Amino acid sequence: MPKLIANALLFQLGWLVCVFAGDSPWLLVVVAAIIAVHLLWVSSWAAEGKLLLSVFLAGSALDSFLLNLGVFDFGEPRQLIPLWLALLWLLLASTLNHCLAWTAQPWWRSSLLGALAAPLSYYGGAKIADVTLPLGTWPTLVILALVWALVMPVLHGFAKLYREQYEQRLRSQRSAS
Repeated sequence: MPKLIANALLFQLGWLVCVFAGDSPWLLVVVAAIIAVHLLWVSSWAAEGKLLLSVFLAGSALDSFLLNLGVFDFGEPRQLIPLWLALLWLLLASTLNHCLAWTAQPWWRSSLLGALAAPLSYYGGAKIADVTLPLGTWPTLVILALVWALVMPVLHGFAKLYREQYEQRLRSQRSAS
């Protein structure tokens, strides 16, 4: 239980640093430290690393897609989301097998969490980081709720896949020895 609480607190610390720091250089140091602590606690760096990388890339692509659809405006022309927003996906990935594992089953828990919490997180982050929502607040929140109701179960699917691959490798190694 203490590791789950620490995992949640580290995520929250990372979220605050990302939205307040923007793309400042020390942002990378803080997020790298949080991820390093996280990786020191997990049993499989390989499985967790695959999960972190997959969620980081998929999430960054999703938010960049939403940016190009006009859901977000960062105050300058850009095709890709800023680093601070991409790093939030990395931090989120670090919670999937840990403090958010309870939302994996049944699937509707993660959908409900995604639909409720993600839009509020985006809204708070947008206010702090001075990101505008060109479609308006309520239409953006509805879009994000619908997207995240689908995204969270998919992210848990990534987590399950890499966890099962790791467990299969362990079983194979034990039976071979």
